[in-house]
Amino acid sequence: MIGYISDNLLLPILDFFYGLVPSYGLAIVALTVVIRLALFPLSAGSIRSARRMRIAQPVMQKRQAEIKSRFASNPQKQQEELGKLMKEFGSPLAGCLPLLVQMPILFALFATLRGSPFADVPYTLNLKVLPAEQIAAVEPKPFTSASHSIFITETDHVPVIASLPGGTKIGTGESVQIQLQTKSGDAFSDVVDGVENGQSFLPAWTVTKGESIVSVSDDGQITALAPGDATVEGKIPGLAARSGFLFIKALGQVGFYTDGSVNWDIAILVGSFGLSLFISQLLSGMGMPANPQQSTANKITPVMITGMFLFFPLPAGVLLYMVIANIFQALQTFLLTREALPDNLQAILDDQLKQQPATATAGGPQGGRLPFEPKGGNK
Repeated sequence: MIGYISDNLLLPILDFFYGLVPSYGLAIVALTVVIRLALFPLSAGSIRSARRMRIAQPVMQKRQAEIKSRFASNPQKQQEELGKLMKEFGSPLAGCLPLLVQMPILFALFATLRGSPFADVPYTLNLKVLPAEQIAAVEPKPFTSASHSIFITETDHVPVIASLPGGTKIGTGESVQIQLQTKSGDAFSDVVDGVENGQSFLPAWTVTKGESIVSVSDDGQITALAPGDATVEGKIPGLAARSGFLFIKALGQVGFYTDGSVNWDIAILVGSFGLSLFISQLLSGMGMPANPQQSTANKITPVMITGMFLFFPLPAGVLLYMVIANIFQALQTFLLTREALPDNLQAILDDQLKQQPATATAGGPQGGRLPFEPKGGNK
């Protein structure tokens, strides 16, 4: 499903924006905004549900305990009363469905930006070499890799797969040829023959594991040397992997620290991601009662995730998407915290805020209200 969404939805949108403004960096920004706008109703549902559950949860827990205690001997009545409670405040799981629905699209967007044209695309084959006397008893099972859309020009891309017709199990002394082809069966080498500098898109195959087990030529011919396990990999260069954007040296660049030097563009992107995540979490608590545990999590989580992405191998183009998406999320969260609550939840929130010192609330010195919010709240 992710590959289908990428090929039939995201890449055409990407092509459209690149046709308007020939900049892959701007195309990433535009693609991210369009997808986030399209998913706005779903993500808004999750944010609303989380906000309402944060207010209602203490009351719900208290009433659930009372119902279970009161109707302990009558399970049917207990379920009936719990159902009424859920109807009154909503289910804690209500925000999960919108999140689940949008996840395939977000995963597809993430996968799209990790592939061509923004990054080099690897094709990996895990091989098992068997002694010659054993291979005859093995039934051949053709191997086909996952399909990747490879950009061969700024607007032309083709789905390419790597295959071994005889499978990944080969006998000692045998030689097999890796076939790199389109889904329609055309050899990838023939496709790039008609493209300017097309030969630069052909991968050089290398052995990444088991050099004493197999050898491979640059054009993908594998020779089995000895029994064992081996891995062969070839990378098709990304058309825009080495293209820059603003302060980013290369959209396909991976790693905060490479070749003994710091990549400051990656550092800036990761830092921006952490800051935007922190701001988004702060905004989600605006006007809410103080929650020490939540406050601690809001401080620690951005630091942990930011630290992870300093060394997690993500291309700069993906990090750019994540920063733009976080900024959009923060703006959306701010707008939704200004929405009026249902009367029953507003009454609960007002009561919770009255029970705490004004300076202890997440919204600051005005008892949880924003500085520009009238005393009447969000009614």
